[in-house]
Amino acid sequence: MDIHQILKRLPHRYPFVMVDRVLEIEHGKRIRALKNVTINEPYFVGHFPARPTMPGVLMLEALAQASALLTFDASGLTLDDQTLFYFVGIDAARFKRVVEPGDQLLLDVTLQRQRQGIFRYEAKALVGSEVAVEADLMTTMRRAG
Repeated sequence: MDIHQILKRLPHRYPFVMVDRVLEIEHGKRIRALKNVTINEPYFVGHFPARPTMPGVLMLEALAQASALLTFDASGLTLDDQTLFYFVGIDAARFKRVVEPGDQLLLDVTLQRQRQGIFRYEAKALVGSEVAVEADLMTTMRRAG
């Protein structure tokens, strides 16, 4: 799935789209996607000027966006102007490696459970073979309005 297909499935837009490409998706089970970390991203101006570092919360957001793509695939739903995904929980988040411009995050998300509109995922982002962040995520899909 390239960026054009991703933009048809996610409500996010620049500068907040955190998934650049989907490498593989196993229907209703798992997704592997990429986030290219580049120096021209706006948060690097202030985080941190002497040593640009991707904020941990944005690494979690990248994982959440990958999980949203997996949820759309699993549910068979399509994006419309009224459908949004929200975090409802982040458990066991651990940051294990600094992520800097030039790194490529491999987003690896597995759907663990879906019950009553709540989706639970096991998620991790790697740079090469090193885990940068891992967490258990919970999201829900809601209609705006």
